[in-house]
Amino acid sequence: MFGMYNIREMDVDTLEDSREGIHLIDVRTEGEVARGVISGAIHIPLHLLPLRTGEVPQDRPVVIYCNSGARSAQACAFMNAKGFGNMHNLTGGILAWARSGRPLAALS
Repeated sequence: MFGMYNIREMDVDTLEDSREGIHLIDVRTEGEVARGVISGAIHIPLHLLPLRTGEVPQDRPVVIYCNSGARSAQACAFMNAKGFGNMHNLTGGILAWARSGRPLAALS
């Protein structure tokens, strides 16, 4: 629970199994993103999310991730407060993704 919003979590296995219909957002800094992203992710730095909410779909699941899951939980809470009910936080962030042996990609 984050504030008054119940943040929905998604683990790396579930994300990999259901990648087809998911919009993936990386909220890390430029420097962090330069080290690699989860393939297919859109980069919207956390501090720019309020200015770029129009780029976030409301008609399909959205998974937000950061390094460990803390900033992405904040991003999910923010988006929930803006009326987006389709937000999911990637449990453990990109660290959990990498620790599971899954590949990182260059931001496209």
